[in-house]
Amino acid sequence: MKLRFQKWDIAIFAAIALLAIFVFVLFLPKNAETGAYAEIYQNGQKIKTVSLKQNQTFTIEGVYCNTITVENGKIAVTDSDCPGMDCVHCGWISGTGRSVVCLPNGLEIRVVAGSSDVDFVVG
Repeated sequence: MKLRFQKWDIAIFAAIALLAIFVFVLFLPKNAETGAYAEIYQNGQKIKTVSLKQNQTFTIEGVYCNTITVENGKIAVTDSDCPGMDCVHCGWISGTGRSVVCLPNGLEIRVVAGSSDVDFVVG
């Protein structure tokens, strides 16, 4: 005996396929909003706010020395004398809610939106 599709079987399969596509698009990850500023904290205290629109390089000194570079709307720790240099290996960040941390120097760089009331971004 051969199985044959009925008219309603095809309609149900099409509806399930459309629903699956809709759910996939709904939960597709969205690109992170590019931040306008970066806040730099050392030992929990905000020490500097920099615009990501202005290319610059500067140094933050503490127990160790971190060289921070802002370029083309992104920011990174480009050099450090801390052990492990995990902060340098984090690379460039630009999305709102992203951060780079140098634990040995107590340094944290947070990318923030220009004028947002959002405290943090999850996801």
